[in-house]
Amino acid sequence: MQMGVWVFLMAVSGAVAQDGWVTMRPQDTGEALANPGMGWVLHYYDNVPDNYGSRLAPSDTVDDFPGLSVVYLRIPWSYIEPEEGRFNWSVLDTPAQRWVAKGKQIALRITCCESWLRWATPEWVHRAGAKGYDFEPWVGVKEGGPYWEPDYSDPIFLQKLDNFLGALAKRYDGSPEVAFIDIGSLGVWGEGHTFASTRLPIALETFQRHIDLHLKHFKRTLLVANDDFCFRGAGPLKPEDETIDYARQKGLTLRDDSILVQGGENAYFHAGMAQAFWRDRPVILECEHYGPSKERGYWQDGRKYLQAVEEYHASYASIHWWPREFLEENRALIERINRRLGYRFQLVEAEWQKRAKVGGRWEVRWRWRNAGVAPCYRGGYPAITLKDDKGGIVAVLVDEGLNVRSLPVGPPEGAEAVQSRVSFALPFQLKPGRYSVYVSVGTLTGTPEIALPLPGNDGQKRYLLGEVEVAPESP
Repeated sequence: MQMGVWVFLMAVSGAVAQDGWVTMRPQDTGEALANPGMGWVLHYYDNVPDNYGSRLAPSDTVDDFPGLSVVYLRIPWSYIEPEEGRFNWSVLDTPAQRWVAKGKQIALRITCCESWLRWATPEWVHRAGAKGYDFEPWVGVKEGGPYWEPDYSDPIFLQKLDNFLGALAKRYDGSPEVAFIDIGSLGVWGEGHTFASTRLPIALETFQRHIDLHLKHFKRTLLVANDDFCFRGAGPLKPEDETIDYARQKGLTLRDDSILVQGGENAYFHAGMAQAFWRDRPVILECEHYGPSKERGYWQDGRKYLQAVEEYHASYASIHWWPREFLEENRALIERINRRLGYRFQLVEAEWQKRAKVGGRWEVRWRWRNAGVAPCYRGGYPAITLKDDKGGIVAVLVDEGLNVRSLPVGPPEGAEAVQSRVSFALPFQLKPGRYSVYVSVGTLTGTPEIALPLPGNDGQKRYLLGEVEVAPESP
């Protein structure tokens, strides 16, 4: 190891070598981390196709937005299947591939009713005999109204929807490119309520039928229920309502639309609902369209959005506006959210024997903390990688006794650190010498998967901690 590198580590990480041990206490760099199962969600299509990706050049993937991990494609069914059985998948695949090439994922919501488009459900479904209602937004059912909402329990509608979901799942179910899929087939904007459409109630059995239809086809991809399902159309919220309970029992997770559509104590309503979800599946937050929220005076400095991230234990938060305008006006808020959103693994302290022997064992003790608001649901294991002076890997040593999924979450700066102590058997082919010590978190086989807020990244999510001397085996 070069002396300059060691001096740098001493300065930023508090390295101490005494009594045969090296002790490191790394400091969190504060940087935004793009990690699996968490992050910012960019609304590329936001029902209206021009919002909010239309100003982006095809080569522009907003790489400057810290923590962006998912691109959200929320679009009416009629855009995907304009004629029965004939699909325009390019509507989804074209923007998706721009971000997939950068290692990001997509998320989908396909809607059946909009307050700006008459045939969100394709017109051919209506012509096939599916029942529905003309409506005027925010007024309700109106003969000759400009828009149409299907009867969500109509058998013809359900059969056509069933066929469409089968085709959608054939392409996207289980794809590593897809983070989650919303159940968007009920209610105006796919939110499960009818406040801005017909204002007709939707029966519990209808919600259950739509959930079951999605589960019939999507067996591997995470499905999402909207918090507004609990209104069952346009009725008042019933805390004991069974729709969200049913979604939970069926393995769905929860999203809340829209944080800060109002202000003050009404900035959001369903943080309590999230408590049944966040411990074993990621919760998704969508803020109100940033511009209107700001114009009505509800956004203020955005601190309520951060508060919602805390209370819901959110893994995902939305960029619900033109992304660079949102970024430029909210950099400090975004930085604060990035330090809490999802999970964030901090290596609080690491100690290792500064000298080991070929053919022997080498002991490491370390303490880890999750500084985020949510668990890492996929889990992962800390590992040490030893490298020679040319950067070659000479040993990979995984702490199989510590799954980072088990690290508890807590308030800011208040999560409990968990200690692990492991004695590694050094590989037989390891030769005597001095080696660099790198830390990572990833698979049980030592492949790094999770970015850490540490300096010294080797470009593969391994982070330089220090060095160890390996002495010849005793005669």
